[in-house]
Amino acid sequence: MDNRADYGIIGGVMVPHPPLIVPEVGRGGEKIIEETTKAYEKAADLIAALKPDTIVISSPHSILYRDYFHISPGSRAYGDLARFGAAEVSAEVEYDTEMVAAIERAAQIASLHAGTQGERDPQLDHGTMVPLYFILKKYASFKLVRIGLSGFDLQTHFNMGKAIAEAAFRSVRRTVFVASGDLSHKLQPDGPYGFDPMGPVYDARIMDVMSRAAFDELLDFNEDFLEQAAECGHRSFVMMAGALEGKSLETECLSHQDVTGVGYGICTYKVVEE
Repeated sequence: MDNRADYGIIGGVMVPHPPLIVPEVGRGGEKIIEETTKAYEKAADLIAALKPDTIVISSPHSILYRDYFHISPGSRAYGDLARFGAAEVSAEVEYDTEMVAAIERAAQIASLHAGTQGERDPQLDHGTMVPLYFILKKYASFKLVRIGLSGFDLQTHFNMGKAIAEAAFRSVRRTVFVASGDLSHKLQPDGPYGFDPMGPVYDARIMDVMSRAAFDELLDFNEDFLEQAAECGHRSFVMMAGALEGKSLETECLSHQDVTGVGYGICTYKVVEE
């Protein structure tokens, strides 16, 4: 008999996506977030150890619609960091077209609006490229599914994560979920977005919730609070939470930094049993 923990969602990581962290972009400036870099490498090590067939990345900078979850179509995709002055940092990945079709079916059954229509730009966004920069140095034997966020509420993003988990199980895919997203963008007065008192409050609260894998609490964040804190990845984290629902997890909180005025948090989740 197959062990359910051997396929489906087998792990997840919460990671940020500052282009600064890539040395070809940072040009020395990346040293101020060295703690985040080291944590990122540990997260990539976990993914490599899990040996997934498929990696699902949810990115706030992929194509976004108010009332639709966009899943990247096609068989392959290319991206680079040219807009950040590092065109030499590039990646080409193969999409898991069977998994994409399974997610579309699972979403339809769950009455969720999701699919591959409406692609405006096929290139990989930096919310995808930065995680891939670290992952591909450690592991490359996977196919990718890239999904954007939406204007739907938190519960709907959670439900979308559940649909992704169902599709991964039905497709018999060893799948790791990478939730790409920065935290508050308003942590310091001299940061690029200025300061708001709710910025540090958000970072402290989200890191507490994610470090405990208390995923149900993610749905309790008020939308006005999220907007005031100028968070980036909350819906990405909620989608991963839906994918990990009902699983026993080995959880590790690896880092949190706010030295640039933007919060960067990294946590990892390894499924030990359903």
